[in-house]
Amino acid sequence: MKIKIFELNLSTSGRNDILDITRDIERFVDESGIINGIVNVFGPGSTCGITTMEYEKGLKKDLAIVFEKIAPSESYYYHHETWGDDNGSSHVLSSLIKPFYILPVVDGKLVRGTWQQIAFVEFDTRPRERRLIIQVLGE
Repeated sequence: MKIKIFELNLSTSGRNDILDITRDIERFVDESGIINGIVNVFGPGSTCGITTMEYEKGLKKDLAIVFEKIAPSESYYYHHETWGDDNGSSHVLSSLIKPFYILPVVDGKLVRGTWQQIAFVEFDTRPRERRLIIQVLGE
């Protein structure tokens, strides 16, 4: 089994910034030379998420509304007592959405649906510089 590791650096504008990283991940899969296996996309940190979605402006707005309903930013979070910060809802959302996503690689190509893009979601309350780790594993 071969493992190829790549990094992707992102700049976000803060809470609910959703970035389409599909083309980057496809490029890494191509560069890996792996024909059949998986790709793991991981965002180190506890206030971000990685998911798949139809990447379009209406759904980006819809997700922001749903995220606010699930973990309202103005609610009280015990996490705030620990560090004196304001991002308890960000940690809750990251715990639910998860900071990683695994997809199959078949015949040297990333497998995804026609309208399915890979998205990085920033949950933190401020702009961030993020570093993603992409591992392509297989033969």
